Amino acid sequence: MGLAIVHSRARVGVRAPEVRVEVHLAGGLPAMSIVGLPEAAVREAKDRVRAAIQCAQFEFPSRRITINLAPADLPKDGGRFDLAIALGILAASGQLSNDTLQEWEFLGELALTGEIRSVDGVLGAAIAAGEAGRRLLVAPGNGPEAALASTVDVRTARTLLEVCAALDAGKVLPRAEPLPCRDRPPPDLADVRGQAQARRALEIAAAGSHHLFFVGPPGSGKTLLASRLCGILPPPSEAEALETASIASARGFGEGGRGLDPTRWRQRPFRAPHHTASAVALVGGGADPRPGEISLAHHGVLFLDELPEWSRHALEVLREPLESGSVHISRAARHCEFPARFQLVAAMNPCPCGWAGDPSGRCLCNDEMIRRYRARISGPLLERIDLHVEVPRLPPSALRTDGPPGESSASVGERVLRARAVQEARCGQVNARFDQSQTDAHCRLAPRDTVLLERAVDSLQLSARSLHRILRVARTIADLADSPDIQTPHLTEAIGYRKLERGRERAAA
Repeated sequence: MGLAIVHSRARVGVRAPEVRVEVHLAGGLPAMSIVGLPEAAVREAKDRVRAAIQCAQFEFPSRRITINLAPADLPKDGGRFDLAIALGILAASGQLSNDTLQEWEFLGELALTGEIRSVDGVLGAAIAAGEAGRRLLVAPGNGPEAALASTVDVRTARTLLEVCAALDAGKVLPRAEPLPCRDRPPPDLADVRGQAQARRALEIAAAGSHHLFFVGPPGSGKTLLASRLCGILPPPSEAEALETASIASARGFGEGGRGLDPTRWRQRPFRAPHHTASAVALVGGGADPRPGEISLAHHGVLFLDELPEWSRHALEVLREPLESGSVHISRAARHCEFPARFQLVAAMNPCPCGWAGDPSGRCLCNDEMIRRYRARISGPLLERIDLHVEVPRLPPSALRTDGPPGESSASVGERVLRARAVQEARCGQVNARFDQSQTDAHCRLAPRDTVLLERAVDSLQLSARSLHRILRVARTIADLADSPDIQTPHLTEAIGYRKLERGRERAAA
């Protein structure tokens, strides 16, 4: 009778819980069984492991083999446990030393030839292995990704035979090294001509991490502006970049996901899904829950163009993550939590034809058509967006290529960085994430400004949520002006960014 224990990692959302691969050899008719809630791909490991062991010139034991993947109540999927199972069989049958196995964790799918193939979710597993104090062995294709976790010793091997040689004969396996960063420079704000108010709103949004809504006719520059937001945001910290990279790694290489690019992991993500995307594509889900667009935009920007064309159900699922910064996916057998601290930028035309309010008078929509079009966006979603900005069509003279360029992203980014430093020193977070007590403490108004805000809230019939968002935006405007207190101009500018709620109030009248 032989027994061996090998350590590996499962993937549950963005987490990588430890899995003990326990291999037991006993007398009886030759058979191999895998227990511990294995799914189909894990059960099929029996045939892959048998062929890989034989191709590596080892003997596959003709005994009764029982493999337990503990904990037994955690569902196991994919081929990520193949390498650990093969090593466990070899160790339990005495063909491989059991002494050094406890220092390692193993992740990899086995080909029939014994070659080790890449799996998904490796970065989260590498971080967890470092926290557990073990070394990690992965396929060469996973090496650059796993090496992003600087707290763990990651080694790579091409075949099962190389792993056995390292464990038994002391052969040194190559250390995984991260690939050189090839960050692509984000588009520059200098490309945007005119649109002073929209540029100002973009700067405020970046400084306080506020959500932003552009409304304007086709071709007025809404998408152009939105794509420049990442270029004026401060660079992410290493912890933020690793968290975002772990989400991309957990998304894997399935349909709709390209996995993690280890050469661009330090860039803030900019996600712009098409308006036909479903609610599951936005928030994540599936039988095996995977992160959606809002999680892939974590610590970055989520741009939703043509907002009224989105399905109402897809838009409404954004309401809770916009407040909480996370999304909980519950299925019959699984429950996952994905981080979703993204910055929303939305855009829409003012009417179905796109030209309502344009001086050319080309709009063909009547009031009822415009009302129905705008009503596709619910009030509760609108009030969660801090800044509503009109982006008008510019005259040709303002678009001349020989005219002076707009202010560059680098220049605007310096002001944003200074404002963020003020917020970090104040309470360790950006203004948009203030809770109620922080809003009361840091967004105090002079008595006359309190009266001004109350009148505006009463006139526009705004909710308490909208009132607090006005205060946080005013605090950001004051930070950009290097003012310790919120002044009247800061407050009036913040109130002016509730344009769509003013429009709803007029329509109701």
